[in-house]
Amino acid sequence: MRRFRLWPQSLVGQIIMLVAIALFVAQAINFGLLLQERNRLTLTAQTAPGVYRIVDALDNRGEPPAGNRPPRARFFNAPPVLKGDRRPEIERRALAMFADVGIPVRSVQVVEQSQTVPMRRWERARMRSLDDPRGPRGRRLTMAAQYQPGKWVVAQSRMGDRPPRFGGWLIAQTLILYAIVLLPLLWVGRRLARPLGQLTRSAQQFARTGSADAVEERGPGDVRDLTTAFNAMRSRIIAMLDEKDRMLGAIGHDLRTPLASLRVRAESVEDDGERARISQTIDEMNRMLEDILSLARAGRSSEAAQKVDIAALADAVVEDFIELGSPAEMADSERAVASVRPQQIRRALRNLIENAIVYGDRAHVSVAREDGAIRLIVADDGPGIAEERMEEMMEPFTRLEGSRNRETGGAGLGLALVRAIMAEHGGALKLVNRAGGGLEASLVLPV
Repeated sequence: MRRFRLWPQSLVGQIIMLVAIALFVAQAINFGLLLQERNRLTLTAQTAPGVYRIVDALDNRGEPPAGNRPPRARFFNAPPVLKGDRRPEIERRALAMFADVGIPVRSVQVVEQSQTVPMRRWERARMRSLDDPRGPRGRRLTMAAQYQPGKWVVAQSRMGDRPPRFGGWLIAQTLILYAIVLLPLLWVGRRLARPLGQLTRSAQQFARTGSADAVEERGPGDVRDLTTAFNAMRSRIIAMLDEKDRMLGAIGHDLRTPLASLRVRAESVEDDGERARISQTIDEMNRMLEDILSLARAGRSSEAAQKVDIAALADAVVEDFIELGSPAEMADSERAVASVRPQQIRRALRNLIENAIVYGDRAHVSVAREDGAIRLIVADDGPGIAEERMEEMMEPFTRLEGSRNRETGGAGLGLALVRAIMAEHGGALKLVNRAGGGLEASLVLPV
């Protein structure tokens, strides 16, 4: 199961994520600054009416109020008793505002009270529509300022019941900013990712099969330059591989001709034993030549992949060995279907069975499914291989005379060829010493 990752793995995804995080941080800083300024303006708006009324009352002391309007402030010769919730932040702001207008105030006290305010006609209609019988409620500030020792002036002012709307438009601003920045970035990213994705798939196909279609040259200039360089490299490598295949074909043809001539001449040898030894040597040379050519052509097979029951394929190969009298056996295995090149898998399995028979007396073949893969297992009863030489034995022309080969051994190409075949299938060749003795070679094929 693939683990979920919050951080994207693609280049475009990482760029978009970084820009989104940067925008979020910038908006968070902007939100903090705006919130601070909003609080300052709200505090000033709450403080200013009371300060204005006190300043007006102090400037017009002794003068009767115009008309019948009640006075906006009242004077006391003793500290007034204020009931309500203290608002120290408004007190500090009021002192600063009194200082700004040049009125020396010794101290300020401010309390907040809730009150039911009179309703206007449109307010009553609104409350009826909302079915709210309580009526509109407001808040009232009572501000007392000591302007001389023992002399106080008190004023009241109304406060808004709702703070100014702030979060909604900031969220809308953030969404608009994200849309303006991220949508073009997403378009550019897709334009960049499409040719890069095609380039990646072509490179992966080339690694698997040795051939791939040319990549369309599009996208930004840097990506087009990269695609052009890849297509040029691809064309040159394919040309070199084609030349190598032609050269190997010519070498194989030129070497088989003298070998065939030697086989004809060997028939004229009168000594039966000598003639058999010469024929055996020629056969070994033919097998070695075939292995070398197969290893050199690994990764450029012309055989098409098809879905095959690996258990049935292995059973057919083991039957061929049994008909020839070789000590091989196939364990009962469940059906296991994989997309492979059948001839190549048969050749890899034959190489492992031949090694098991020659070096381990007997071949035990089985098929198992595990961890999303199919394992084609060939075990023997031989001495095994030292752990430190496991990787070395899969290199070309490597033989283990002392521990595995009882007579002469082969050319050391069998395991190297098997590993090349498995690499072409996206699988692996694994060698493990058995707990009870012997070697276990596994062809691991992805499902």
